[in-house]
Amino acid sequence: MTKVLVLHSVSLLRSALVALLKSEGAFDVFSAGWRSAARHVGALRPDVCVVDLDCPGAAGLLDGGADADRELLGAGTALLVLASAGRPGALRRAFEARALGYVDKHGSPHRLVRGIRKVAEGERFVDESLAFGFLEASRMPLTARELSVLARAAEGESIAEIARGLHLSNGTVRNYMASATRKVGARNRIDAIRISQCAGWV
Repeated sequence: MTKVLVLHSVSLLRSALVALLKSEGAFDVFSAGWRSAARHVGALRPDVCVVDLDCPGAAGLLDGGADADRELLGAGTALLVLASAGRPGALRRAFEARALGYVDKHGSPHRLVRGIRKVAEGERFVDESLAFGFLEASRMPLTARELSVLARAAEGESIAEIARGLHLSNGTVRNYMASATRKVGARNRIDAIRISQCAGWV
């Protein structure tokens, strides 16, 4: 029987996903919030881990890339993400974290079930409805450093705080901010953050 772990920050949605998967009968399903994710993964050793890309906790997993993915999930666990085509940046980050399955969270439940079965067998699964999002993801204009500066700015950090956190000068941070603002076609820093968040880049 396929062992599935659902990671989600919202308890109600976790419970709904668990109930849906248990009704299929072919899965042994567990769930956890982000704070206890590592402990659950270590104890359960799931075949598949299901993650909603819109969860705040998902960013920590994906932003670390493949190394963070392997550290949290372990070598024997496949990552399947619930995604939206309108957030290409999140799709790109999931791809870089070596997610094997991509299910449209606005699609039908049977697609999620099929996706889990596929990735549990080591096969890639991508919903057709996410194809355009992947094309958009390939066009992300920002560098990793520009993304990290924007992400910290989105958390409310000042230029000086970002500079200290990233071990950069204030002027360098301003240059990255200006470059990111120009590349996304924003009017100012706040607009750049809004555009980047809507695209799922930060």
